[in-house]
Amino acid sequence: MSQINKRKIFNDPIYGFITIPNTLIYDLIQHPYFQRLRRISQMGLTYLVYPGAHHTRFHHALGCMHLMQKAIQTLRFKTVQISEEEENALLIAILLHDIGHGPFSHAMEQSIVEEVHHEQLSLLFMEKLNEEFDGKLSLAIKIFKEQYHRKFMVQLVSSQLDMDRLDYLRRDSFYSGVAEGNINSERLIQMMNVQDDVLVIEEKGIYSVEKFLMARRLMYWQAYLHKTSVVSEIILMNILKRAKELTKNKIILNCSEPLQFFLKNKISLDNFDSKVLQTFSYLDDFDVMSAIKNWQFHDDFVLSSLSKMIINRDLLKIQMMSDKPKKESLLDFKEKFISKYKTTPLETKYFVFKGKIKNQAYNKESEPICILKKDGSIEDVAQASDQLSLKALSKPVTKYFICYPKELIVA
Repeated sequence: MSQINKRKIFNDPIYGFITIPNTLIYDLIQHPYFQRLRRISQMGLTYLVYPGAHHTRFHHALGCMHLMQKAIQTLRFKTVQISEEEENALLIAILLHDIGHGPFSHAMEQSIVEEVHHEQLSLLFMEKLNEEFDGKLSLAIKIFKEQYHRKFMVQLVSSQLDMDRLDYLRRDSFYSGVAEGNINSERLIQMMNVQDDVLVIEEKGIYSVEKFLMARRLMYWQAYLHKTSVVSEIILMNILKRAKELTKNKIILNCSEPLQFFLKNKISLDNFDSKVLQTFSYLDDFDVMSAIKNWQFHDDFVLSSLSKMIINRDLLKIQMMSDKPKKESLLDFKEKFISKYKTTPLETKYFVFKGKIKNQAYNKESEPICILKKDGSIEDVAQASDQLSLKALSKPVTKYFICYPKELIVA
């Protein structure tokens, strides 16, 4: 096949044209493992709050690669040495950083693919692709695993100001319509530099960093941790848990073979071999949503009721609070539910429960975002900023919630 055909461009609604730089990256994008990301939503069930949030992880991965191209260009212009091999590795590492996401990723990780995180699966996919591509991904894997000696390269892929965050904040803000999350990713990239092998932001870019951190905080509260997003994800998690429970009790559920496999088997990282990985690669949002469409008519009260909630967007009531709820606050709802629907206490837990969410826009304990001062010194952005709000953004904020069916509210 002619290599010229592989110099494709994508038209992205945010950045305009995104260029595929070489044959290897073209072939990785063409691979079924990567094409599967077209069928996995970037924001899960957030479209139940913001109807426009239907973009995919495929969009996001290409956007990250585009931003990485821009960052490499900027750093080279500032005389930072990056070889062609390193450039390729950086582009591959960021392109594939989310390849391990399953459908409705976080709900999956806490229900049917237990305690196997998407980062671990991304690594398994990358290692499998490395075999297929004769070891051409080895350096990208080293960077992804944070084992490469050039620290700033690791930071471009994974840090508090990496290409992943620069793309998803802007992209999710664009598609959801939450304008507060919009950031100036181009300016942030133009302000990047490297000092003592560490990624830094030049002092004149400090306001862009402040805006980025504020946008991150607002996007979490307004989109990712919006109360409707939170409750819908928990309902989805409970549907999958219930499906797994019923399957364990030899009740046959109508769903696709890959989903059936994960419902039947207890899969941990230890038994995630090539065959299981291949089965996982067949899973996407369509498997889960078509199963839920079927399950709304199932005989099991718990499974059918929860499935109808997602299909018809008739969700549980979620009440947010700043203090930890008392045990008694749920007891009344549980008793009412058991009395009305004659459920067991175990079944009732699927409908009446409590939880908490946490948001920390900037983690000072983690690797800081470094500001390069005019005199050549480096300072943590929280210290360098004259904004008191940045110090506040460093504190984790926890909110508590209780969930229960709307019909239990007494007027």
